[in-house]
Amino acid sequence: MEECNISIINILLLIALKCKRIIRTQSRYLCKVKKIILISLVSFFSGGLVIVQAQPNLRSDTGRITPELYIEMFKDAAISDMMKTGVPSSITLAQGMYESDYGNSPLAKGANNHFGIKCHKEWSGDTFHKDDDAPNECFRKYENVMQSYDDHSDFLRSRDRYHFLFDLEITDYKGWSHGLKKAGYATNPSYASKIIGIIEKYNLSEFDLQGVKVPITAEKVDAPVKPIQKKTEIKSVKTNTNQKTSSTDANTVNGVPFVYAREGDTWTKISSDHGIELWQVLEFNDADKNDILEVGNIVFIKAKKNKSTTFTHILKEGETMHDISQQYGVKLSKLYKMNQLQPGAIVTAGTKVYLKRAMLFGIVL
Repeated sequence: MEECNISIINILLLIALKCKRIIRTQSRYLCKVKKIILISLVSFFSGGLVIVQAQPNLRSDTGRITPELYIEMFKDAAISDMMKTGVPSSITLAQGMYESDYGNSPLAKGANNHFGIKCHKEWSGDTFHKDDDAPNECFRKYENVMQSYDDHSDFLRSRDRYHFLFDLEITDYKGWSHGLKKAGYATNPSYASKIIGIIEKYNLSEFDLQGVKVPITAEKVDAPVKPIQKKTEIKSVKTNTNQKTSSTDANTVNGVPFVYAREGDTWTKISSDHGIELWQVLEFNDADKNDILEVGNIVFIKAKKNKSTTFTHILKEGETMHDISQQYGVKLSKLYKMNQLQPGAIVTAGTKVYLKRAMLFGIVL
C-alpha cells in the first residue's frame, strides 16, 4: 500500500510538471482547467496529502445574498478604499451590509446604492425614488456598486460634520460607529449598536489592521494628486497630499518603511537623507531617475515585499499597476507575475488584481 501511495504521488508530480510546461504555452483559460484537474487529482488520490476546505453556502435557498457572500464580494473594495481615504474597512462593510440588507434591498438592486445616501442638492447623477423618512424620497443611483463605495468615502470626507471621525484611530470602530450616529448619518437611535454588532459578529475589524489614518486638513479634501511623470509613460501614485509627514519620518505599509515626498525632494536627496544609494531607492520604487517626484508621493526606503496581506484589489479608473504596487508595498514585477501579465501591460478599470496567490508545484492558482 505504501509503494502504491508513492507511485501515485510520483505520477501526480509528473502531471504537475507537464501542466506547468503547458501553462507557459497555452491560453489562460485552458490553464485554469488543467489546474482544476490537477488539484482534484491531488485531493482525490493523495489520501489526505492535500486537504480541500469546503466553502460555505453563500446563498440562501431563496437566492438572497448571505452576509458571508457580501463580505467576500466587497471586502477588497472596502480595504482599498480604507488605504486611500482613511475610512475603516470594517465601518464601510458594516454600513453597506446594514444599509443594503446585505445587497438584497430594493435600493441596492435597483440603484446599486449600498449606503442609503440620498440625493442632496449637489447630486446631478441618476436618481431612485422610494419611501423612507418621508414619502418618495430621492436617492443616488450608480452605474455599479464600486461607484457607491467610492461615493460613500467621498461623502464622509467632504462634509464638515464627519471630519472629527478622521482623527480617530483606524481600528476604533466603536468610536466611528457612535460618531456616525452623533453626526446624523442615520436617524435610528440604535444605529451605532447595529453597526458594532455586525462588525463583531463577522470579525470585520481584522480588515482594519493594515490601515492608517488619513486626517482631514484645512486643504481641499480629495484634491487631485499630480502623477510621477516619465518621458515614455506615466506612473500616477494615488497618495494623500494632505499628509504633513517629513521626508525623513518613515511610515510603513505592508511592513515596508516609506516616506511621503515633500516640496523640493528629489530621488538623490531622499537617498542621501536615509543613507542609501540612489540606485537602491529607484529600485525600491520601480522608478527611473527621470521620474519626477511630486508632493505626497510614496517613496519606499527599503525593498517592497513579494506579496500583500490583502488578497485582491479592484482597479479603479485612472489607476495603474504601479499605483497598486506603491499602495500595497508589493514589487511591481511580482504583481505582473501573479496576474499573468507582461511587464508594462495596460489593465482596465474594474479588473481584479491579485496581490497574493497560492502556489502548487510552482503553478499560480
